[in-house]
Amino acid sequence: MTTICFIRHGQTNWNKQGKLQGKTDIPLNDTGREQAHACGKYLNADDYDILICSPLLRAKETAEIINQYLQLPLIEMDDFKERSFGDAEGMTMEERAQAYPDGHFPNQEERIAFRQRVMAGVEKVNQNYPHQRVLLVAHGAAINAILAEVSNGEIGSGKTSLMNGCISNIQLKNQTWRVENYNQVEHLQ
Repeated sequence: MTTICFIRHGQTNWNKQGKLQGKTDIPLNDTGREQAHACGKYLNADDYDILICSPLLRAKETAEIINQYLQLPLIEMDDFKERSFGDAEGMTMEERAQAYPDGHFPNQEERIAFRQRVMAGVEKVNQNYPHQRVLLVAHGAAINAILAEVSNGEIGSGKTSLMNGCISNIQLKNQTWRVENYNQVEHLQ
C-alpha cells in the first residue's frame, strides 16, 4: 500500500504577517527553519522511501532541512506548488476583504483546476512510487485540497487551518485513499 506523509512548509514572514503567498516565492524565516529542523529530528528515515517537494523556496528549503536528518532521494514536483491567488498575493486578509469583497481574486488559479492539479500529482506519486512510503513537503492550500478530496469534504479546504510544519498522513487501501491523521504538531512543542 502507498502512503504519503504531507508536511506543510515552515513559517515565512508572510505567514507571520497574514499575507497570502500563493506562487510568490517567499523564503522561510528563522521560526520556519526551526520547524523544519523539528520535523527532521522527529521523523525516522527508516519510515520513508523518498522525499518529494514543491519547487517553491519555502517548501524546498523545508525539505532540504528535513533531509539533512533523513538522507532520502529528493525530487521536486510542480504538481504540488501552491495555488496561485493572482492579484491578491501579498495582501493581508483585511486588504483582500477591502479590495475584493466578493472573495474572487483576479487572475487566480480556479479551485477546480487547482484540485485537479494536486490530485493528478497524488496519482503520479502512486504510479511512480507504488507501495512506497512517501514524504511530501508542500503548501497549506495544496495539502488541504488533497485532504478535502480524500475525506469527501469532511476536512480540508475551508474547514481546516493547517499549521506550519504540521504532519498529515494519507494511505491507499483497496484503491481508495484514506486520511490517517492530519495537522499533527506535537513534534513542534
